[in-house]
This record gives sequence, C-alpha cells and structure tokens, in this order.
Amino acid sequence: MAKRKNEKSGQPPSNEDKELKAIYDQYRREFSAADLQKYTEIEEGIPLEKVIAEMEEIHRKITQKRK
Repeated sequence: MAKRKNEKSGQPPSNEDKELKAIYDQYRREFSAADLQKYTEIEEGIPLEKVIAEMEEIHRKITQKRK
C-alpha cells in the first residue's frame, strides 16, 4: 500500500494541532455504544410516494398560477 505524503513533514505539530487532537481523543473516549445505537436505528419515515405526490401538487399549483 502506498504511503500518504505528509505536507508538514519535518515540522513539529503546532499547538493548534495538539489541541485539536486532544479534543478528538476526548470525544472518542466518551463515545459509547449507546451513542452509536442512536445513529444505527431505522426510524419510520414519510413514504416516498406521499412526498412525491405533495411535490407534484405544489408544482401543479405553481404552473397554474403562471399561466
């Protein structure tokens, strides 16, 4: 596998880089399985057919006004 080129090679990380890394590390440690579960649940949504029907009705109304 090819290695990525680091644009800042040879330079020490700045304080801003260190602070950002610390923030990311903290969030990784605090992120739990319960947090992940929120993003993996399948929620009931609005059926696509209903959304399309509403959009077509709006389109019909707008085109009728223009005539």
